[in-house]
Amino acid sequence: MADTIKPEARATVNALQRMRMGVYLLTGDNRHTAHAIADKVGIPLEMVFAEVLPSHKQNKIKELQEGVGQKVCMIGDGINDSPALAQADVGIAVGTGTDVAVEAADIVLIKDNLTDVVTAIDLSKKTVYRIRINFLWAVVYNLVGIPLAAGVFVPLGVSLQPWMASLAMALSSVSVVCSSLLLKLYRKPRVVSSTE
Repeated sequence: MADTIKPEARATVNALQRMRMGVYLLTGDNRHTAHAIADKVGIPLEMVFAEVLPSHKQNKIKELQEGVGQKVCMIGDGINDSPALAQADVGIAVGTGTDVAVEAADIVLIKDNLTDVVTAIDLSKKTVYRIRINFLWAVVYNLVGIPLAAGVFVPLGVSLQPWMASLAMALSSVSVVCSSLLLKLYRKPRVVSSTE
């Protein structure tokens, strides 16, 4: 007996692979069933771990973290996934999963749709990019503004009145907030399978 494959599983695996992420299947199902599932969703057989006991899932995640040397994300929904979700660098629980899995995860997908994994990763990358842009903008603004406000450029005939400095500080904050609000324009990526 095995879990049914979600209709969006293949499209999600393809999208993650296009994002240059290694996708592994870690399951308690027997080897034959695991290989059949992996074949249907597009996961290479060498990236399949079958017949893994619930107590060993956490160890497999740890092995991947040490062996691959990259961040490891675990997606799960059952009580037996909780230790592995906690061990992973990023644990993602499907919202329809058990309360224990939801508590152990860093991210909880509200809908029971795996394509939201791709959306979560894409949105997090865009958010980090926006944070870096805001930080760069603030550093440049302060590298120019602080010496100007301190009067360093007075010998060159450039001075800043107190009201100008206050306005400049307010504009700096407003520009960072407006830059951050651009995330409201975010649209989730379209996830299609390679057969479409």
